[in-house]
Amino acid sequence: MMKKFYFLVDRCVFILLICFLTKSSYGQVSFNFGMSEAGITISPSNFLGDLGGNAGRGGPFLKDNNISNTKLLVGAHFSVAPNEWLGFRFAFTHGTIAGDDALIQSHGGLEEARKARNQSFKSKINEAIIAAEFYPTVFLEADAYNRFHKIRPYFLIGVGVFNFNPQGQDLVTGKWFNLKDLHTEGQGFPEYPDRKEYKLIQLNIPMGIGVKYYLNDKVSISLEFIHRKTFTDYIDDVSTTYIDKDLFYKNLPLATAIISNRMYDKSVGFANRNAGEKRGEPTNNDAFYSTGIKFSFRLGDDAFNRNSMRCPVIRL
Repeated sequence: MMKKFYFLVDRCVFILLICFLTKSSYGQVSFNFGMSEAGITISPSNFLGDLGGNAGRGGPFLKDNNISNTKLLVGAHFSVAPNEWLGFRFAFTHGTIAGDDALIQSHGGLEEARKARNQSFKSKINEAIIAAEFYPTVFLEADAYNRFHKIRPYFLIGVGVFNFNPQGQDLVTGKWFNLKDLHTEGQGFPEYPDRKEYKLIQLNIPMGIGVKYYLNDKVSISLEFIHRKTFTDYIDDVSTTYIDKDLFYKNLPLATAIISNRMYDKSVGFANRNAGEKRGEPTNNDAFYSTGIKFSFRLGDDAFNRNSMRCPVIRL
């Protein structure tokens, strides 16, 4: 997985260099980074996965969004733009996401099984992304370099890497435990060779839309929505089926097995879950999204070639 990430990063860096290289003379190559910005982002965030949700069958994207479980992501970014219609963002984000079956409203449908499951989690998130930003309306502007009081919609897509660590609360002691260490679905047990222990560092694909408003020529504010597609179903530590609780005592130290036995099944209205009963939905990977306000400040003077809106070419 990490090899794929490094391959994508290498390609992104190569594209950046190609776009930043500009005209030169006397056989030398010069660099033009255009406009550069730095700033901060404040983003309410929500988790989309197995835990929590709304009426009916659980579904992907925004269908099972729980606004009442909104947490916060904060971040910093640095952006470079070889021209007015294209930018590249490097960003780091830190915050929390969470999910809770207790938030599900009962309607007498398929959601009742998820509510009875009664699982919850929270996790810290650390994320780093590289994304390309596209500003299509620039081509409709009479003077693209005069940004004062302009509104520019944009969309972005990129690649990211993030770290998470789901924690669950013990209903007996009230303490929070790292769920990965409890092997709640038999991850890593020889009885379940297909359930490997999940990695706490994963790739994601951030994609989103936004609108940017220039307060003046150097300061802008943006409102943006960014959805993160991930490649894991274990951000909330729930994915497949219940296991035989005796396997905890067979494969784990006694103290850990006792906690695992309490944490893997918190069901309300069920005396004991049988091995093989549905616990999660393995066909849908987890995701999370943020709706944020981004403040950006231009660094230095523009280095745009105002005679061209194209990506610069290399001349030796």
